[in-house]
Amino acid sequence: MSTPEQTVRLRPLSLVEEDGEVLVGDPESGTFVTIPAVGGVVISALQRGATLAEAEAEAAVFAGEPVNTAAFVAALRELGFVDDDEAHTPTRTAAIQGRFWLRGVSQRVVRPFFGPAAWTCYCLCFVFNIGVFTVTPSLFPHPAKDALFLGDIGLSALLLVPFGLLSTALHECGHWLAARAIGITSRFGIDRRMMLLVFETDLSQVWTVPRRRRYGPLLGGMAIDSVMLSLLLGTRLLIRSGVWSPPVFVDSLLAAWVFVKLSGFLWQCMIFLRTDLYAVLVNALGCRNLWRVKTLMLRRAFNCLRPEENAELSAATAADVRAGQWFRWVWLVGFLGLTAWFVVFLLPVTLVVLRWALSGFVRGPLTGQFWYCLICLTLLIGPDTLGAAIACRDFLRRVFSTRYSS
Repeated sequence: MSTPEQTVRLRPLSLVEEDGEVLVGDPESGTFVTIPAVGGVVISALQRGATLAEAEAEAAVFAGEPVNTAAFVAALRELGFVDDDEAHTPTRTAAIQGRFWLRGVSQRVVRPFFGPAAWTCYCLCFVFNIGVFTVTPSLFPHPAKDALFLGDIGLSALLLVPFGLLSTALHECGHWLAARAIGITSRFGIDRRMMLLVFETDLSQVWTVPRRRRYGPLLGGMAIDSVMLSLLLGTRLLIRSGVWSPPVFVDSLLAAWVFVKLSGFLWQCMIFLRTDLYAVLVNALGCRNLWRVKTLMLRRAFNCLRPEENAELSAATAADVRAGQWFRWVWLVGFLGLTAWFVVFLLPVTLVVLRWALSGFVRGPLTGQFWYCLICLTLLIGPDTLGAAIACRDFLRRVFSTRYSS
């Protein structure tokens, strides 16, 4: 047990003042919580080497009333913010499980690419893309044609896999570089989710900087997407206008890439799926736990809120409650948008590949075409099918566990 004359050694914690409170966190573990301002006074004192008694005295002066520093330190210890004598094992953030990270890009090198002039260019690229699709709607992707741009449907389907991975890698690299531009030690790496290869950017340290500086890292991926899409569309415009006359295959390849980039960009616009724009929304509104509050408010709206959940909702911040009033309905209606995205971008491609695969299956397993069709179909829709099955399984588990627990 700690005594008043003891000092407490804390982890290297960050403190950011926000709306009269303090966002405190351990950048290494990715754990961040919001505490009253008096808690920031205690942490600052302990970081300077003050004893518990000295920190308590400073906090009492700040608050104008006695402060239970011992209980506060106990809470910090539960969060893993106290650097105990035993070796500290870093806790990886959420989905970040990777081992292969890139860290060493100089802030001085990347800062010009995410300064005011650069962001102006990114915005102009975004406007240019909208203008092209508005003035020349024929350049908007026709998935069944553009995604399967080769005469061989199977090979076209196979190529969509590395195309998608490369597109995602470029998007995540944008987050990484934008974070380095403001001095955050962000990490960009390769990982896997079950059998799927994914690219990850650890942006947990974005919460160590003031709110206004977080937008760059959060929007860095979409900035890169806007630039890439404008280059692709600009090149296709040159071909359409006759300024450049490459082989037909080049324009078909560009069309396939427009399909890949646009579908990924629109996916990030779905704030109800906790995408990049959701993070921007949460940061702009000063929310702390909007996703959970949204769930609780929906349950209350449908009269299925348990007493302990009602108490949890009552303790939510005002910003979360204000945003949750409308975000819960955005989340519900958003599934219509997700359905539209699937119907426009994925369903046409899937149907063409299915028809092609069925034509190969009828030839029987003793033919090479049968196995070629099976491999292509598995690589194209296998990961999404597995993900959907796992999501359904988890949903059913939650439903049955809630029903039996109540």
